[in-house]
Amino acid sequence: MRRNDDFDPISTRREAAMFYGLFLRGHPADRLRKDIAIPREILKKWEVHYRNDPFRETLQRVYEYRKQVLAIFDELVTHERNRPRLQ
Repeated sequence: MRRNDDFDPISTRREAAMFYGLFLRGHPADRLRKDIAIPREILKKWEVHYRNDPFRETLQRVYEYRKQVLAIFDELVTHERNRPRLQ
């Protein structure tokens, strides 16, 4: 992930697309969501451990980035499930 001032909005879409490709190949969506997400408990541990460290801001950006990837992935999966199928 790049620094915030060099943020590439396409990178979240690319990463979500990679996970979506795995979904289309048969990987369970719930398992992929777990792979994408950073649990809130882990973020809290990071915040405590890196309380006075500048790295804490980077961890917060990583967390926000992963939330964006997860949101895009969920949108793709929802769209796929609602897509009409040809018989």
